Amino acid sequence: MTILCIETSTQVCSAAVTIGGVPIAERVCREGANHAQMLPVFVEELLAEVRSKGLKIEAVALSAGPGSYTGLRIGTSTAKGICYGLDVPLIPVQTLQVLCVAAVSTAPVERRDVYLCPMIDARRMEVYTAVYDAYLQEVLPVQAKVVEDGGWLPEGEVYYFGDGAAKCQEVLGADSVHFIGDIVPEAKYMGVMAEQGKALSGTEIAYYEPFYLKEFVAAPSHVKGLQ
Repeated sequence: MTILCIETSTQVCSAAVTIGGVPIAERVCREGANHAQMLPVFVEELLAEVRSKGLKIEAVALSAGPGSYTGLRIGTSTAKGICYGLDVPLIPVQTLQVLCVAAVSTAPVERRDVYLCPMIDARRMEVYTAVYDAYLQEVLPVQAKVVEDGGWLPEGEVYYFGDGAAKCQEVLGADSVHFIGDIVPEAKYMGVMAEQGKALSGTEIAYYEPFYLKEFVAAPSHVKGLQ
């Protein structure tokens, strides 16, 4: 399948086109929370590139969360619009598993008897996390966790990574627990997972909501007259 992949769950905004799970084009911005500005540009450029090659988008893969509330909303609204416009299905992909694919694709995690622990920053010492084996089978479920020590991790070699991982280094300092830096979820890693999910029952686009994990709590406005 030719799939347009969208990832907006963190400070990194990215989009990619994959064929058979292999990325053929991508756009990435790591300059902060400007997803609303950059994502439409990325999508327009990628769709033009796909058309120039005589290809047709057959599905849209969306990083489903957890992650940034605003980022997930931007990605979801964009993906839905494209699905309606092109009359193609929406394939949600678990964000924490996208992080795992990024880690094993870019870091020296060669053994198959290790555990993978992706972490997305949820402020202070809290992270969105889960634990998977090397085959991305869930060992510990997705949760919002305040990391105080490593007692909750499985016994054995554990690799942890993601934009919430660096702040946990001091409390996860065991010899069997290894930090991998500079791992972020990017759209180019979503293709294989989207291909695997294509045979699943179709997502109802109109009723689809991102996986926020926690309820959104709006901070008090600092604009005069809106308090």
